[in-house]
Amino acid sequence: MPFTPARPDPSQPTVRINLLSDTQTRPTAAMRAAMASAEVGDEQVGDDPTVNSLCDRVADLLGKEAAVFMPSGTMCNVAGLLVHCRPGDEILAHRTAHILSREGGTHAALGGFQITGLDGADGKFTPDTLRSALHPRTRYEAAQTVVSVEQTANIGGGTIWSKTDLDAIVTIARDRSLATHMDGARLLNACVATGIGARKMSDGWDSVWIDFSKGLGAPVGAVLAGTRDYIDAVWRWKQGLGGSMRQAGIVAAACIHALDHHVERLADDHANARMLASGLAQINGVVVQQPETNLVFFDPAGAGISGADMVKALRAKGVLLATMDGRIRACTHLDVTAEMIEETLGLVRDIVRSV
Repeated sequence: MPFTPARPDPSQPTVRINLLSDTQTRPTAAMRAAMASAEVGDEQVGDDPTVNSLCDRVADLLGKEAAVFMPSGTMCNVAGLLVHCRPGDEILAHRTAHILSREGGTHAALGGFQITGLDGADGKFTPDTLRSALHPRTRYEAAQTVVSVEQTANIGGGTIWSKTDLDAIVTIARDRSLATHMDGARLLNACVATGIGARKMSDGWDSVWIDFSKGLGAPVGAVLAGTRDYIDAVWRWKQGLGGSMRQAGIVAAACIHALDHHVERLADDHANARMLASGLAQINGVVVQQPETNLVFFDPAGAGISGADMVKALRAKGVLLATMDGRIRACTHLDVTAEMIEETLGLVRDIVRSV
């Protein structure tokens, strides 16, 4: 059966508290104003000044030579890895990585790559696990070409790769002539949580991208950075995949506004996530993974209700979230307030009491 995204159910109450994902954020009034006044041109031929300004800014932020504006983070991963690899190559990543579990097999379909999933707690593999997965280059096995990490690790719980492990992985990769790719969808969450700058966090990684349509609150867009030659090659795939745009400065202006106004406030999302986790942990039977950033994973089964039934009961109260890999995932963002967290906790307590 073909996959069709679910449409909103008109029989359900209006969503008042949206904890489904930070992709659910709406542009603020100030962001909309920046978009409306954006200077634009033809992005496809490199003639949009706002897009060019955004790319220059992200390249500098991440310490790279150049960058390219993409419609989505998935296209950053797909086009970026299509440049790094040839058909038959192997990519090493955590078994829950977005490129392996959430991108529809596109890397295999378009590039003929295999992605080998590595084990590890909380969505991260260790440098030793990477070493043990490496093999000599022979004609009998796929050529190992890229090692990829996801900062933060989404399904791992929004967990942060330590700078020590990132540096160790880069060293191992360089010793074995592997390219390094960082899926930085929530990279700036990690930076705000640790106090480590984005340039330092991505040092040594050949390709890195950041998403603007998650915690940064823009309606669309991601930017991939690397060497100038690499980005030139990525542009060829961007064109072929239909990712080239025209007057894209309208949406690039939202991304610039996000860099100016929405980075430091990610700390508010992290505080709200900690508040939610703390409250959930006080409910008997609810198992909670303590958050490092803005994602809270929890399982209410021990309280006598399944995750699916909890999600359904909360939806009936106007609270939207979902199960992911066997647990409920709640995501805080700029449209979620501390008052909403308190209300959600009260509703969860009421639901647990009712069962």
